Amino acid sequence: MQTARLFEYLKDNDTLPDILIVADDKEAATALEVASFLGHKALTLPDFRASFLDDLRSFKQELNELFIALYRYYHAPGKPLLIAPLKTLLHRFPKKSLLATQSLHFGDTINDKNFKDKMHTWGYTFVDIVQMEGEISFRGDIIDIFSISHEQPLRISLFDDEIESIRYFDLDTQKSVKEELESVEIFPAFLAFSQEEYALVASRVDAYEGELFAKDMLSLGFWFLEDLAHPFVKQHHAVVSFAPQSMLDEVYSMDAPVIERGFFDALEVIHEPSVYKTLHALNPNDLLALHKEKHITLVARNELALKQEGIVLDASIRFVQAPYAFSVISAYEMVLSINHTVKKSKKRKASIVLDELKPGDYVVHETYGLALFEKITQATIMGGTKDFVSLLYQGEDRVLVPVDALEVVDRYVADSGTTPTLDRLGKGSFAKLKEAVKSRLFVIAGEIINLAASRALLKAPHIQVDASLMRAFAQKAGFDYTPDQVRSIEEILEELQSGRVMDRLLSGDVGFGKTEVAMNAIYAVVQSGFQVAFVVPTTLLSNQHYHSLVERFKPLGLRIAKLDRFATTKEKQLTLVGLQEGTVDVVVGTHALFGVKTAKLGLVIIDEEHKFGVQQKEKLKELYENVHLLSMSATPIPRSLNMALSSIKTMSELTTPPLERKGVRTFVKAYDAKLVKEAVHRELRRGGQVFYIFNNIAHMEGKKRTLLEIMPELKIVSLHSKISAVTTEKELLAFGAGKYEMMLATSIIESGIHMPNVNTIIIDGADRFGIADLHQLRGRVGRGHTEGYCYFFVENKETLTPESTKRLIALESNSYLGSGQALAYQDLEIRGGGNLIGEAQSGHIKQIGYALYLRMLEDALSSLSNTKPQVHRHVDLKLTISAFISERVVSEDRLRLELYRRLSHAQDPKEVYEIQEEVQDRFGVLDTPTVQFFELMVIKLLALEKEIKLISNYNENLLVEFENATKKQLKAKSKDDDDIIATLLQFLRTKS
Repeated sequence: MQTARLFEYLKDNDTLPDILIVADDKEAATALEVASFLGHKALTLPDFRASFLDDLRSFKQELNELFIALYRYYHAPGKPLLIAPLKTLLHRFPKKSLLATQSLHFGDTINDKNFKDKMHTWGYTFVDIVQMEGEISFRGDIIDIFSISHEQPLRISLFDDEIESIRYFDLDTQKSVKEELESVEIFPAFLAFSQEEYALVASRVDAYEGELFAKDMLSLGFWFLEDLAHPFVKQHHAVVSFAPQSMLDEVYSMDAPVIERGFFDALEVIHEPSVYKTLHALNPNDLLALHKEKHITLVARNELALKQEGIVLDASIRFVQAPYAFSVISAYEMVLSINHTVKKSKKRKASIVLDELKPGDYVVHETYGLALFEKITQATIMGGTKDFVSLLYQGEDRVLVPVDALEVVDRYVADSGTTPTLDRLGKGSFAKLKEAVKSRLFVIAGEIINLAASRALLKAPHIQVDASLMRAFAQKAGFDYTPDQVRSIEEILEELQSGRVMDRLLSGDVGFGKTEVAMNAIYAVVQSGFQVAFVVPTTLLSNQHYHSLVERFKPLGLRIAKLDRFATTKEKQLTLVGLQEGTVDVVVGTHALFGVKTAKLGLVIIDEEHKFGVQQKEKLKELYENVHLLSMSATPIPRSLNMALSSIKTMSELTTPPLERKGVRTFVKAYDAKLVKEAVHRELRRGGQVFYIFNNIAHMEGKKRTLLEIMPELKIVSLHSKISAVTTEKELLAFGAGKYEMMLATSIIESGIHMPNVNTIIIDGADRFGIADLHQLRGRVGRGHTEGYCYFFVENKETLTPESTKRLIALESNSYLGSGQALAYQDLEIRGGGNLIGEAQSGHIKQIGYALYLRMLEDALSSLSNTKPQVHRHVDLKLTISAFISERVVSEDRLRLELYRRLSHAQDPKEVYEIQEEVQDRFGVLDTPTVQFFELMVIKLLALEKEIKLISNYNENLLVEFENATKKQLKAKSKDDDDIIATLLQFLRTKS
């Protein structure tokens, strides 16, 4: 009804208020569409839900949007209608003077010190590489800045102190675009303070005695503006679009907003609609035929959309080309939109890179084994200066790896909690270990290939897909599919019809819509007269999927049954008979499904296959021996394994979150019992439940007592790995049914649990977890339409290393949806590789790390499937030239190392030159050693193509040795570096 209410109010009123107050951002978007359709100028404010004195790092995006929207409102011609969610208006807003911008034009002069001072007081964070909004980097004559009002960051090149060019640059490649801008407006990263105003607010922040992880302007400044802010909503004529009492009750019982409640209670609430009704346009053609006597306005993004729906316009229909997605109807008028709601979300990048190496990290050298990465060190050998990476082994032994050969070093990643043991040089033990792993991998690869080959010979159950039925099924989902879901469904349905037996892996984060994709496959298979078995590893998952299937399929007449430990004997018997007689269409269950007899099985779906044991997997194979198979996994598919498996298994990935799903607000705090109590009560007050993660089984009962001391009425269930599987499942079901308010658990809940009612998670001792684990744990909440809250508690923030502090703050700042891939793709995908290939040889994986293990598996699969295996050749460059990325050009060690690693993984000379161009773009003019290093990498790649294993020189005399042991003597004009390089490049580029 809300759309009709807004439409009627905005249509009937000639004089509109200054502010229209709505419930949330979804309603604000609808109100903006309605207002725009009716010809009103309007602006929206974001849904800013922070409570007074919350750490604002978690609300940075909304705060940025709020300031930009206020700036536009203050500077808009005329007086636009301001549409604002209720919770946004509970706070005082900064005065107009703090919402200024700075114009920069081509040819302007920049005073370096003054500009730096201004950017500091305007809230910019000074960094080496700009990756997030609100960051700025100064590198000699180059300034990179990411203004919060721009979609892309800007690169300003100076000639002395004059602006020579202004261009956007790409966050991923860090390369600037070609088109230059004449001028830009720079918006503050926080507020446009003068130095005096900044100092005043900063002193108030410093004086605040509350407990915050990082107490600074960006975390708290908004709360201490005082005289620099004003009660915005009280200074304007406002009306409310809904009866706000219940929301006000919740807000004022949990917090104490600055604007008193009485102000909102006294506001006018717009009337219920008496003329218009909200319309849900499932079938536009039927509606047009039914209401053809009315004044009809048809809304679509373009005329092509009309053709897709089979709609033909005539003179009686008014067509509006616009993105509006609302429909209303009255006795004489119909506004009909065929658009779907599209969620606009900014693509953002995490502010840390997990794959970077840093001193103290464990690495694996493919020849010498597990080591500790110490540092980049420089050495002069045979007259040439080069950079090396120093690796520490047992007994203080070291290996210096030339930076042009870093492809032989992988970052070590294994299971969480693993403490690796350094290898000892000279014993040959690592070579023996690799041989043992290799032989086992050939067995695993053989099993995979044999299974794929035998399935390829089978006659597939013939599935006929009715496109109109599938369209109608999708419309009944109650939400719009993401593009990934649409693509995955198309791929699966196409394969089901192909006549071949399908063996497909569907990968995607929990909550990203794998089950809905699977349901499309189920519906198509059942409509063709076949049955479906949905196999899951735990009773809890079985229960979850069963209820989802019943809710979705019962109205369509499909017969759903369940087989697991909690089904009664009578229920089991009825299900088994129904499967044999064909009266059950879909059965969902655990290993209880193994060995069941079916009338006409067409599809087997397996969720989280890696969680089944070895014997269970053998029985699973019997179940899907001659039917279509869809496996589902919640971990990303590793890139290397994807390539290796693609010839024997088809794959689909879901990487886009559903439209309705919200991010998880993340807070990092020093442990405080009062904060724990506040966080728990905040969740309970909105009818939810809480996960409390405490990774110490021995002290768990003590932790439970501590929690009950501060919250005596709290109903807590404890779960950890020492509790039996039967008890665990029963307690999980009881928790899911709402019998407990808090689950106190170890990180066993990290994957596989989907509980939409649990939307607050507290992680005690967060600094003792890996970043990928923390992100996975955070993913347990915020799964439905409710916003999740995640609290990372640390025991003593003073004892944290700078690295731990940086990473926890990064997690706090990167709480948006999809940040998992940005934050932890490397760790997650490697774990995904372990999941896909099973638990076999976990001891070996622990020794050599997942990255090398997967590379060896890829080689084994390639070898056995008669595809050309990738040959891992190396070229030994013993040249006297000085070649390294100079500190003068790239001053930060970690940036130089990142460039060295990228260059060592380059596949062809073109890629090297692209990186060289990027470095020059990012860091300015390159010096001689840096240019020579790029040439050295080109020489290496050209030598690999010609199967050369060694290039060396003595003065101007060069020796080139090939893999087949033949040798070639060359002579340069002189022993100078540039002559040696020129001679080698000329030789290597000559076709022979």
